[in-house]
Amino acid sequence: MNSFKIGILSDSHRRADLQIEAIEKLKQEGANYLLHLGDLVTPTNLDNLANTQLPYVAVYGNNDYKLLDLEDKYRIKKEPYYLKIREKTIKMMHLPYYLSSDCDIVLFGHTHQFSIEFKNNTLFLNPGEICAREKNLTECALIEVLEDGYLVNRLFKEPQAKEWQSKIYEFKG
Repeated sequence: MNSFKIGILSDSHRRADLQIEAIEKLKQEGANYLLHLGDLVTPTNLDNLANTQLPYVAVYGNNDYKLLDLEDKYRIKKEPYYLKIREKTIKMMHLPYYLSSDCDIVLFGHTHQFSIEFKNNTLFLNPGEICAREKNLTECALIEVLEDGYLVNRLFKEPQAKEWQSKIYEFKG
């Protein structure tokens, strides 16, 4: 198996500017796919995903009621949404209600807090918030799927900062 990278975003809300910065950073870091975990709030944020030229999927968040009629135009799905990227099964959701080890990677948003855990051979990840609403940080994550585990790069910065900071988490299994 060749390794591949999945960019993970959540909770953009009305901060399309910060979402664009995060997408550019994820692409710079080699993301092959983009997954958004909800609360896009505006069609502009869906346009930003669609315009990346990368395969992407988003799930609806609790603040995405105005986007419900856009499912035919964009790859936005109801939660929990299951997909397979290469040989990895992934569950995407906004609300952290389905946190069971029924696939390889479980992704969720809503809390605006970065969290990561590897339990029962399942990676659980919340990338935190793009919008920098709960704290003065915009953040996202990049999962590198390896032959024998995962490298997760938490990417974060203050909204006005130019340089992103990084923290790497490694899981074998």
